[in-house]
Amino acid sequence: MSQSATHQRLPAYALFAGLLAAAGLPVYIHAPKYYVDEYGVSLAALGAVLFALRLVDVVQDPLFGRISETLRGHRAATVVVGAGVMAISMVGLFAVDPPIAPVWWFAITLTGVFSGFSFLTISFYAQGVIKAAGLPGQGHLRLARWRETGALIGVCAAAIAPVALGGILDRPFAGFAAGFAVLALFSVTAMRPEWSTKGVAEGVGLREILRDRLARRLLLLALVNAAPVAVSSTLFLFFVDNRLQAPEAQGPLLLLFFLAAAAAAPIWGFLAERYGPKPVLLGAMVLAILAFGYAAFLGPGDWPQFAVICLLSGFAMGADLTLLPAIFATRMAKVSPSAAEGFGLWAFVSKFTLAFAAVTLLPMLEWAGFDAAAPENPANALMLLSIFYAAVPCALKLIAIALLASTDLKET
Repeated sequence: MSQSATHQRLPAYALFAGLLAAAGLPVYIHAPKYYVDEYGVSLAALGAVLFALRLVDVVQDPLFGRISETLRGHRAATVVVGAGVMAISMVGLFAVDPPIAPVWWFAITLTGVFSGFSFLTISFYAQGVIKAAGLPGQGHLRLARWRETGALIGVCAAAIAPVALGGILDRPFAGFAAGFAVLALFSVTAMRPEWSTKGVAEGVGLREILRDRLARRLLLLALVNAAPVAVSSTLFLFFVDNRLQAPEAQGPLLLLFFLAAAAAAPIWGFLAERYGPKPVLLGAMVLAILAFGYAAFLGPGDWPQFAVICLLSGFAMGADLTLLPAIFATRMAKVSPSAAEGFGLWAFVSKFTLAFAAVTLLPMLEWAGFDAAAPENPANALMLLSIFYAAVPCALKLIAIALLASTDLKET
């Protein structure tokens, strides 16, 4: 069989990754602010809901890993169900007037979005371990380049879709929700031939995975390394709107960040294949700190400087999103070839940081006197916003660097 990417159906993996990305991080960025602006839901209430949803994931993600493993012979059908739940919930979240209290409608629809997202992500990455085994060369890194580039393009599309499609259904995010449903249909169709698990050994279970020292270390690294992105993504719109006082720049800055990450993903993948994933990932982490730290010193009108920060930090984030999943997948190929339960754990630790950021940072800002809708905020509240947005992620990234530097990725 031809070894071209097209004949290996790698573009289908990129498209499906784009679907998942469009339902992931952008929902955390857009949905809270949308419900604050449109329905007057408090930051503290939204933070509590987001944290509660991630508590559900304590049970849900590992359980979805088990379900995906048990039903792996019917994975194509279960993926259709998961995508349908996610698309319907997205439409309810953004395109339907809440029939009950907005905070409860936010919780119900977001539960559907994240449940579908969790199951699909776990199944998709587990299938990637199987797919990579049949690819030439360093299959996990090769697949990761396509997958994460597609994911970042999906994020970019989700970032601009609310603006580009905002007027279609006379509601800020209704066009985005409708477009997401269409993307789900095309993505599921493109991936339909790829869900076979014939000839693959059964997974070993959560307990056996957690007994593996390197797997535990990589899960801890994923947890710590996801924290800076969780903090900055939770506060991005508030920082641009209230600290930089440049609400009109929100969309372009967000797009610049994710475009830089998308452009960087194949570059980091190529460098990792040539020089090894560990030194390349360490270099990207250092770049992230150097690029992002300066944001703590920005104030009103400093959006041009912040654009440079978005460009450089987005470029650095491309390495995190490309290389870390590939490293974990490489380990899972040795520990648990079907990998579904391993990626159930991976999904949990990667998302828990988003909930922790929401439940701690948003209420603390509100207690400090921060009001996202106010034309002006107290100086101490704005200073706290800058510290949370820039200084805290840099400190967390330093911890991630120390963990990665002390981890032997060649451990057997």
